[in-house]
Amino acid sequence: MTTNWAAFAATEPDLATTVEQRFRAFPHHVLVTLRRDGSPRTTGLEVRFLNGELWLGMMPGSLKALDLRRDPRFALQANPGPDTGMAGGDARIAGRALEVEDPEVKGAYVKEVEPPQPFHLFRTELTEVVRTCVEDDTYLVAQVWKPGEPVRTLRRT
Repeated sequence: MTTNWAAFAATEPDLATTVEQRFRAFPHHVLVTLRRDGSPRTTGLEVRFLNGELWLGMMPGSLKALDLRRDPRFALQANPGPDTGMAGGDARIAGRALEVEDPEVKGAYVKEVEPPQPFHLFRTELTEVVRTCVEDDTYLVAQVWKPGEPVRTLRRT
């Protein structure tokens, strides 16, 4: 089961706001895709939250774009930033990235973002959103959301 960013934000607004703020704090993040042989490929990436969607834009012919065309599964790790001590926690998103071919959709994105041309554009379908943080300098707290389920909060000492 998958869902888009807007549907996730509607069902879990607090977690969605926290995770989105974490991604908006820095422009570059880490994307994990799957190579042809199934091994992971990690690369840098900018993401955009726009019109209820989480978008992934990439240079034409980039290996990460080719990976996603072949196998749409991805994981995305928010940049922790320099010397923050993980203030705000750690945020991760997993799902499927579907390439957008519709000229109207791409045109609307170009109007908002003005990316270098040409480019690949992927719309995401979420399968998991996770926020991990330290609470009261005592507990490691993980908030885990999956489509169709409420957020689970796990605490460890």
